[in-house]
Amino acid sequence: MRVLIASDHRYPASVGGPAGCRVLDFLAKGLAELGHTVFYYLEKDPPSLPLPAGVTYVTAPRWDVDMVHVRDYHVLDRLGPLPAPYLRTCHTDVAIYSMDRAINQEHCIYVSQNLARTYGRERFVHNGVDPSELLFRSKKRDYMLFVCGLDRAFQKGVERAVQVAKAAGLPLVVAGSSLKPEVNERFREFFREHGVRHVGEVYGTEKAKLFAYANAFLFPTRWNEGFGMVMAEALMSGTPVICSSLGACPEIVNEKVGFVCASDADYAEAARRFGEISPRACRDWAMEKFHHRVMAQGYVREYEAELGRRAAAATL
Repeated sequence: MRVLIASDHRYPASVGGPAGCRVLDFLAKGLAELGHTVFYYLEKDPPSLPLPAGVTYVTAPRWDVDMVHVRDYHVLDRLGPLPAPYLRTCHTDVAIYSMDRAINQEHCIYVSQNLARTYGRERFVHNGVDPSELLFRSKKRDYMLFVCGLDRAFQKGVERAVQVAKAAGLPLVVAGSSLKPEVNERFREFFREHGVRHVGEVYGTEKAKLFAYANAFLFPTRWNEGFGMVMAEALMSGTPVICSSLGACPEIVNEKVGFVCASDADYAEAARRFGEISPRACRDWAMEKFHHRVMAQGYVREYEAELGRRAAAATL
């Protein structure tokens, strides 16, 4: 199959890019590894690093393809009417931001079953991550980890993360920052007050080590979470996850790899028992469910289904 991926991010998205753009990078690599021909149209700038083998950068959209995969509705609008079939990925319940969900209901594949149901749809493919960007470590160090852009930290449950780490008797490390100085200053005070070690933005090997050596990854989100890439990254690193029961969390975490918590008592139990989780079980689950090639296989099935529907409609 020949696929054009169209986006407006700077490649690679692994350095400061949004999670949704990182997913496209992983998808391009996965499709190429499965033997498909991939063209990558990036509106802003050419790639700053070489693309994966089998992925070709193009300076203008190519329409001699079987499928166009568009990042979002903004890119779709700029592309104009498409002469080829297209799909795009929806990562977020936009109602969180007081936006109309109608903008994400046509030609969309959702990143979890929960998110698909939120939009009244059924089609979904779980996100995948590239294990080569992460490290697996079975021997852990004495800290728990919370990763989030600080603008959304309270909605993502940073206060609960502080409580869980204290209950477990472990230091809490927080990675992430804000572009707003006043937000960073607010959290400097918050972290100082609660004895949290804040490491700011982390990338590459530093990030991989941070995930791999954590005793547990905390994701007590208060949102209708679309997926939660950081949970998949933690599991791929062999790190158990303690999360809330909201959004897609129960799809990502099961009792073999962490704790899905709906109450104070659940979090208290997780703080006591996280050490019972096997790092190898976490890694194996992530490799089975959230590998970038598994994600690519899911999208190929959706591409084929979309082409099949179009072919059937053309015969009517």
